[in-house]
Amino acid sequence: MSAEDQPEAGAAGKMAVMSEQDPELTTEDHPFQLPPPSFSFLVFSLRAQAEMQLGLMRFTEEEKPEPNLPVARHTIDLMAVLVEKTKGNLALEEQRLLENSVTELRFRYVQVSDELARASAGKA
Repeated sequence: MSAEDQPEAGAAGKMAVMSEQDPELTTEDHPFQLPPPSFSFLVFSLRAQAEMQLGLMRFTEEEKPEPNLPVARHTIDLMAVLVEKTKGNLALEEQRLLENSVTELRFRYVQVSDELARASAGKA
């Protein structure tokens, strides 16, 4: 194993591989194996949270989830912070994934906001 393959020393290095060493993550109590921690998985997780908060994910046919715009905006803003704070430190694929996710979520936020405004104007 080369020096660059080894986890960093200290708390940050221990956190980077913590789930790989945790035997509880692979027990019979978990119905599926968790994916390895990665930057891409972090972005996908935040993106999925924002989509749920925007009411874009349906889990049943009958239920239309109510958007929570302030919380969705906060999640999108957190992702925008990641864009700024990671500039120049990401692989091209990671940068594109993050930037494209933020752009798409902002667009969907505007769409959902407009739909809610039209719906409330129609009720008035």
